Amino acid sequence: MNRSQLIRTEEELRALIGFPSELVERKMIAQLDHHCRDFIARSPFVLLSTSNSQGQCDVSPRGDGPGFVDVLDDRHLVIPERPGNKRIDSLRNIIANPHVGMLFLIPGLGETLRINGRAYITKDEKLLSRMAVKDRAPVVGIVVEVEECYMHCAKAFLRSQLWKPEAWLDKEQLPSSAAIIADHARMDGVTAETVADRLADGYKNRLY
Repeated sequence: MNRSQLIRTEEELRALIGFPSELVERKMIAQLDHHCRDFIARSPFVLLSTSNSQGQCDVSPRGDGPGFVDVLDDRHLVIPERPGNKRIDSLRNIIANPHVGMLFLIPGLGETLRINGRAYITKDEKLLSRMAVKDRAPVVGIVVEVEECYMHCAKAFLRSQLWKPEAWLDKEQLPSSAAIIADHARMDGVTAETVADRLADGYKNRLY
């Protein structure tokens, strides 16, 4: 990479990219109106972006039945923290730095809903009981105080053909997550087969 070609100022970047239109500037709102609430109610999947106090970033997927994210009012929503691998990267980041970004997706729809705000972690049993599945309520939840909401266009989905099954790889062509994990972990006795069994057990028995 030729470092002399790196762009280091916004002025340089604007000279190449230009400026957003008035519509793009004005489409952002600061609360969850009925359109945002409806979108969230139909969404089964959200990407949560966090960073720690040093600015090291993480993006984590969250998914469940449509509407699994609970909208409390026009400025607050709650994401249930379902059982995972206990790394709790997002939660640790939120404790260090409350600023978060979210991208809500609806399968088949190219446009997405982007929400930015400040987050904190709650253990409020009354609140969390509303998000119980199979009589299992989450132990904690992520409450987000909304600061920005806006729709993002579908160009990335059109370019990637993400929602077109005919563009997907055949199952035989897909990477093996079990093999990747085993190779990365480099632990005695841990093979792709043992990891695959462990993943399958978690998917079957520990979703909630």
